[in-house]
Amino acid sequence: MNTLNYKGYTAKIEFDPDDNILFGNIIGIRDTVGFHGESVTELKEAFQEAVNFYLSSCKKAGRTPDKPFSGKFVVRVNSSLHGQIAEAAVNSGKSLNQWVSDSLEQAVHSH
Repeated sequence: MNTLNYKGYTAKIEFDPDDNILFGNIIGIRDTVGFHGESVTELKEAFQEAVNFYLSSCKKAGRTPDKPFSGKFVVRVNSSLHGQIAEAAVNSGKSLNQWVSDSLEQAVHSH
């Protein structure tokens, strides 16, 4: 997946072969914020403008903009795997949260 990042917001980027444009949408927020461009430069500028417009619109409306990601998410696994993860965390001298965070970071960087 191709992404762009600006002011803590991440956008997923795609190509529309029918219209011959690049387009994107901010991910990780409840609001829908999209943008497009005919070149990478236009796309990056449109993304930054979209984020800035979103933030200023929220401010004018007196509401707090969605934060891209809170850093918390719930993952459900079977009890056997949960036990194995807890054991791995203890064996590595880490808390369960730190072990899972480190493992996820390693998985992301290996791609």
